[in-house]
Amino acid sequence: MLLILSPPNLHYCRRFPLSYFGSMLSFTGKTFDDIVTTHDMPSSENIVFLRRYLVVLVFFAAIVFVYNSAHSLRSLSDSQSVSSSSNFFPFSDEVASQDNAEYRLGRVLNAAANKDKTVIITTLNEAWAMPDSIVDLFLESFRIGDHTRQLLKHLVIVALDDKAFKRCLSLHHHCYALLTEGVDFSKEAYFMTPDYLKMMWRRIDFLRSVLEMGYNFIFTDADIMWFRDPFPRFFPDADFQIACDHFSGDSFTVHNRPNGGFNYVISNNRSIEFYKFWYESQENYPGYHDQDVLNFIKHDPFISEIGLRMRFLDTAYFGGFCEPSKDMNQVCTMHANCCFGIKSKLHDLKILLQDWRLFMSLPQSLKLSQGYSWSVPKNCSIGVPHPPATAPMENEGDGDDEEEDFET
Repeated sequence: MLLILSPPNLHYCRRFPLSYFGSMLSFTGKTFDDIVTTHDMPSSENIVFLRRYLVVLVFFAAIVFVYNSAHSLRSLSDSQSVSSSSNFFPFSDEVASQDNAEYRLGRVLNAAANKDKTVIITTLNEAWAMPDSIVDLFLESFRIGDHTRQLLKHLVIVALDDKAFKRCLSLHHHCYALLTEGVDFSKEAYFMTPDYLKMMWRRIDFLRSVLEMGYNFIFTDADIMWFRDPFPRFFPDADFQIACDHFSGDSFTVHNRPNGGFNYVISNNRSIEFYKFWYESQENYPGYHDQDVLNFIKHDPFISEIGLRMRFLDTAYFGGFCEPSKDMNQVCTMHANCCFGIKSKLHDLKILLQDWRLFMSLPQSLKLSQGYSWSVPKNCSIGVPHPPATAPMENEGDGDDEEEDFET
């Protein structure tokens, strides 16, 4: 009401002839000025007029107030609708500008981080986000794992396309949409195809940005099942720790075969420089994915120059179909590596979760007997995974050598 009776609106109302209100007044042709400027003492007629005028003025002001309020609420609702649409469906709007993307990422990371500014990150595209697909098994593993459910509050799902983002919003609290202009990451990216390579390198660049924002992270592929809290198994003095397809028995030697699907990284100058070096090294090894390039550069003197402390994680705790963890009393994670195709992954991961449920239902004495083990892989091609890539000679690097059909 104060807004309606502001000086401009009062002036507007007082200049209306009372005849404007027709039969509502018995006086015609008079305005408020006719009364308030008179030097005579108010007569009974003028008092009646003033009363009627004030009633009409209040009535008119009420109409304007209701109209303005409705218009303001409608405008607010429209603006909130636009804002909500931008937040929930960022791929269809211009909200993917660099500044806004960093702001949105900062909000998501801050909401998910623990007290040490550590988050768990996975990436998701439409193929893995379909109902009853990889992401459902991934989240289920946290719920049925040994004290892993509480870790879900620190998980950030990075969606690589619009449908994956919408599915994430229906499943989880912390979702972030990562737009890559001109690239469609929605379909299943088969190993070593151009889209697969783009997806892998986009991931490395994104994780570098997370480190630059001051956050530590565990990166995990969504086809890794979480059965125990991995933090007690990490080295306390390492900058970069990574799981292995095959573990040599020594966490300090670079002769292990790392798998980029699971790593724990501390944010500091060393790790940031390492991720920059890793990403930029793709130019020296065109046609190779991030994991092969890591195998090339782990011997590079630059790693020692920046003082990066690198450790390789034991498959006894961080296993996979390449090299399964043998003791279910010790396993933290199991990865559907050495496996080609989403159908094979889904089949064997479902069996893996069944194995875990059965193990957890056993009496403690049977658990400790170590007489129970995994019944997978089955459909996944365990055989011999693709051999370690050999660094190209100086005059090579076209990346056209035939690769085995295995997804990492």
